[in-house]
Order: sequence, then C-alpha cells, then structure tokens
Amino acid sequence: MNPQDKVILIVGASSGIGYKLATQLADEGALLAVTARRQDRLRELQTGIEQRGGRCFALAADALDESASEEVVRKVVDHYGRIDVVILNAGGAPAIDMRMMGAAEVRHYMRTNYDVSVNYLFPVLEQMKKQRRGLVVQTNSLAGFLGVPLQGPYSAAKGALKLLIDTCRLEFHEYGIGFVSVYPGFVATEATQDDGMPAPMEISAEQAARYIIRGIRREKPDYLFPGLMRWTIRLLGIVPPSLVRWVLRRDVPRMVEEENRASS
Repeated sequence: MNPQDKVILIVGASSGIGYKLATQLADEGALLAVTARRQDRLRELQTGIEQRGGRCFALAADALDESASEEVVRKVVDHYGRIDVVILNAGGAPAIDMRMMGAAEVRHYMRTNYDVSVNYLFPVLEQMKKQRRGLVVQTNSLAGFLGVPLQGPYSAAKGALKLLIDTCRLEFHEYGIGFVSVYPGFVATEATQDDGMPAPMEISAEQAARYIIRGIRREKPDYLFPGLMRWTIRLLGIVPPSLVRWVLRRDVPRMVEEENRASS
C-alpha cells in the first residue's frame, strides 16, 4: 500500500504516535484527515502539514461519543469523497494498579481503549463496504497478548480489540477490506513520561510511527515491533505459564509491605 494520494483518517492524532504518523504520512503525499479532542493541537498539526505543501482536514471530536465519531466519518467522506485507510490510534494509559482501583475506574480505562476504536471502526466499515475496498489499521499493543503488571484494564481492552479485528478479517473479507494490527512495545509519549512503569527497550513516538508505516506498506495482518520485543513475546508464548507469571511478578510493587509501614 503506497500512502501517496490515499485518503487516510487518523484517530488520536493530536499527540504521540498519531501526531508523528500524520506528519510522516503527509510527507509521503497522503491526503490526511485527523481527529482528536484537542482542537489547538489539531490546528497546529494542520498548519505544519499545509506549510510543507501537504493536505490535512482537521476535526475535533471526542472518540468516546459515538454520534460525534459518526459525524467525523461523514464529514471526511463529504470532504474527500472516500476513506482509503483508517488508523485507529486513540487510547493509552499511565501505570494503573488495580489493587487501588474500583470497578468504575477499570471500566473507564476499558472504554478509553476499546470504545474509542469501535466508535470509529464501524462507521468507517460501512463506508468501505460501499467502496468495496479499504484498509483498517489498529494500533494495538504487545500488552494485548498477556496481562501486564500495572496495565490490567489496558491489556484487557487491547486483547479484546485483537479478537474483534481478527473476526472482522473473516467477516469483511468479501468486501475487499484489509486489516492490519500493529503491536508496539514501550513507546515514550506524554502520557507515559515519568509514570513509574518499567519500559524496557522503549522507543520514541517517531520511531514507532516509522514502524507502523512499514507495517501498513506491507499490509501485514499482525506486525509486532521492535524486533527484540517481538521475539520476547513469542518466547513467552512457548515457555511454561508458571515461568511467565514468575517473571512478570517481579514488576509488581510490594503493596503489603508499604501498607504495614504506613500503619506502624
């Protein structure tokens, strides 16, 4: 898939990976539509792209609002006439310890990492069904393959999205719609800066965007990166589960000792 002259809608484009994806794809000649909640960040992104001779259509909307998401998709189609590629990139979470959370907080992080993709996915699929073609790219996470300490609700949401996209590949194949799931390891962003979460082999948002564009070009159904993290995940899939749990438990903070010190 060559990005040049393709209409690409990026959800979650105001910062981090989405922002870097927009700038890099614009430099490759894509016709961009970008959306996120922060109008000022989108305006800055649009101005920068247009100053370099690119095309960018910016629409501020809350991805948790189903009606607003549908309206963004409608306006993009009205503006460009089609959507060739959608990149579902909204979501993320800082270090979150479920031992200090209630049910409402868990549901919140599930919604901000699952609903934000679903709300755009299905309006875009309706448009791509009419076109009889299109490519859906979903930014997942290596945390979607196993329960990661301090990322429980995030891992659960990403795992659910993995299965949803896997099923979409089967049910929408007849419409000529392709699906690419990209699985970054740890990526340095505003949301993760100084959050206390261990981040081995962390890469920058700019590097992550380059990896994702490589996966889009190849239209790989599942693209895990960087390479060392990819092989680590594959290795964890074949070793005994008890060993995996032992390794992961080492990253869990000791709450009982802290509680005992606080009460003494």
